[in-house]
Amino acid sequence: MNKNLKLFLGSIYIFCLCALLYIVFSYFDLKDLTSYTFIKDNSKILIDFKNTNIAFFTIVFFCFSVIWILLLGFGSPIAILSGFIFGQWAGTILTAVSFTIGSSLLYKIAQYYFSNFIVNNFSNRIEKYKFFFKQDELLYFFIFRLTGGAGIPFAIQNVLPVIFDMKIKNYIISTLFGLLPTIFIFNSLGSGIQILIGENDKIDYLSLISRAEIYLPILGFLIIIILSFFGRRYIFKEKK
Repeated sequence: MNKNLKLFLGSIYIFCLCALLYIVFSYFDLKDLTSYTFIKDNSKILIDFKNTNIAFFTIVFFCFSVIWILLLGFGSPIAILSGFIFGQWAGTILTAVSFTIGSSLLYKIAQYYFSNFIVNNFSNRIEKYKFFFKQDELLYFFIFRLTGGAGIPFAIQNVLPVIFDMKIKNYIISTLFGLLPTIFIFNSLGSGIQILIGENDKIDYLSLISRAEIYLPILGFLIIIILSFFGRRYIFKEKK
């Protein structure tokens, strides 16, 4: 593994994160970020800007999502934000495609430059899955994605197939369709939050969680967690 390259990529990630935090806290006060009125007003500005610059805004958000995933970012915040800005269905498509591209680029980079590091440090984490992946990598990696990656952090999920040298075509297909249900749930949550903010001048947390736009995505997320649990225990049951 090229240590200089690893240091370079890590430095880029830290720089982007610090730049994002600097921009946020340069324009906004911490008190503003916790103010419902501030969030409501700026949400309207953001949505209006998106509506008047739909093509530009979509391209920027798409590219940002790809880069974010490429730099080992968490997936759920972007998926929720996508639903908030673009709505349930458009946000799901946009997020699923951008996540798939970002994950695939990350996978190829990891395969070329960090394969030894990944095999040495993460191989034991999917030891019991290796048999299944080697039998049908497309099917079982799809199930692996569908069930939430067996509780493994998203960034690590993206590079684990390096261990069994998965074909890029199978990686793309299983990632795109395996992530769709989870992305749809988070996008639905983001869309529900946007609807509630647009309809209400004040937030009532009790009524918030009683709205179908909120509790249904949360229920769906809990189902994904349960599927992940049973997926590990039964779908990937070790062969004797």
